Amino acid sequence: MNFPSKIVENAVNHLSSLPGIGKKTALRLVLHLLKRNKQQVVKFGEAFIELIEKINYCEKCYTISDTNTCEVCNDSKRDHLTICVVEDIRVMMAIENTSQYKGLYHVLGGLISPLDGIGPNDLKISELTQRIETENIQEVIFALSTTMEGDTTNYYLFKVLEKLNVKISSIARGIAIGDEIEYADEITLGAAISSRTPYSE
Repeated sequence: MNFPSKIVENAVNHLSSLPGIGKKTALRLVLHLLKRNKQQVVKFGEAFIELIEKINYCEKCYTISDTNTCEVCNDSKRDHLTICVVEDIRVMMAIENTSQYKGLYHVLGGLISPLDGIGPNDLKISELTQRIETENIQEVIFALSTTMEGDTTNYYLFKVLEKLNVKISSIARGIAIGDEIEYADEITLGAAISSRTPYSE
């Protein structure tokens, strides 16, 4: 693709480095930005600079937060004896949108996937066990995708947590096997959380 400007080419290259955005889509977005008010584009850029410079990760559950501790962990009305273990912030948001779950979360930061070079030590698993022991957690809910990686992570967590005095449950399989949780509709996901079952091997 030939560009009339090195500046445009640079912008297109950066945008097309994002997942799901090819060079043609990136070019269309760049040309659209050039048509917008200059101040609007500046604010657009500043929003991403602020994202990088000011975003925090909750020191308790490791979700994205504006402060050191997220709103969920700070909410005294939540059930602070229950933790729902999720892969990432997208799944946490999906569950929150169901309004069916009132406990806390723990964001692992991924799933065990040897093919991708991701092992247990790359996830927030030791931090989870520490929370269970220090915060008097009574129940841990596995809410991981029903994929091979999700089931592998579930099993590993179960073997680690079964030594602790904590109830272990898993969301009901209203979520089809092989499905990504973040794409499940809110009614199905809400029902899966509400009708969770004890986790077993």
